[in-house]
Amino acid sequence: MNKMRAVVLENHGDFENLQYTYVPRPVPGPEEVLIKVRACALNHLDLWTLKGMPGVKISFPHILGCDIAGEIAEMGSRVKGLPTRRPVIASPGISCGKCSHCKSGWDSLCDHYRIVGFQIDGGFAEYVKVPARNVIRVSRKLSFEEWAAVPLVFLTAWHMLVTRARLQKREKILIHAAGSGVGSAALQIAKLLGAHVIATVGSDEKIKRAKHLGADEVINYEKKDFLAEIKKITHGAGVEVVLEHIGPATFSKSLAALSKKGRMVTCGATSGPLANLDLRFLFVRQLSVEGCYMGGLEELRKIIRLVRKKKLKAVVDKVFPLREAKSALQRMQDRENFGKIILVP
Repeated sequence: MNKMRAVVLENHGDFENLQYTYVPRPVPGPEEVLIKVRACALNHLDLWTLKGMPGVKISFPHILGCDIAGEIAEMGSRVKGLPTRRPVIASPGISCGKCSHCKSGWDSLCDHYRIVGFQIDGGFAEYVKVPARNVIRVSRKLSFEEWAAVPLVFLTAWHMLVTRARLQKREKILIHAAGSGVGSAALQIAKLLGAHVIATVGSDEKIKRAKHLGADEVINYEKKDFLAEIKKITHGAGVEVVLEHIGPATFSKSLAALSKKGRMVTCGATSGPLANLDLRFLFVRQLSVEGCYMGGLEELRKIIRLVRKKKLKAVVDKVFPLREAKSALQRMQDRENFGKIILVP
């Protein structure tokens, strides 16, 4: 059968533009593999792609879904050494692998960089094709749902905290939205590095879950001003690092939460793309603001090894069947989740 079930985006807009239907099954090229999708995790990037972003053009119909776990169903003619019917994940960032950026581990700066489910068809389907070099073998000790919860958010969080912020043992870090995919991944990475973690969440229920993941202090931002709480906790000094992925709703206060010579790393703009920045405050306190976008294939390989050793843990919120993708996306949009929401074909 040359058809497969998929959730297809017909055009930019809202959830009504998503259709659960049959589409042609992808055919892998010579250096590609066809993965039978067993689980695919949701990301805020799916919502942004759904609604459309200025200056970003994608072809329609389009299939969302960046985080894919499954089994290789078919291999291109030039692909060697990859096993079929064994669990694998797909690294969501596709690059040339040859330029100076790729060779130095900064794949996401490659001129040919694309993200599965964003610029090209993704995993909201029964099958997806990806370059063979993007395939990473994983263990059967974790479920497909757990493996799907790992790639994009752990890669992003690792790149932010390890590569960019260079977070050190005993440093204090503020991590926003610990219940989100990036937040729950960053919390674990920060604790692995020996940092003192202060997290924000949107409900009292999420406080318990954030502490269970290792947060030292947790602030319910719906009830308390997080900046005032940071000042109390740090006796006015501020934190050395802030992981920011919310945007204008938190940006100014996040900057004010930094200690002198503090570093802010930012990867998202869920509350909007524009933020106010007082340059005087920036240079007088000698602060750093560093942009982060995904990460490199080798960074992801390191993360997978740590997950295998149980030093990092996939956080699964809820599993939906593929046909209920709209409900799954609604749950993420309403910020009801703690960890990753998963679709299963």
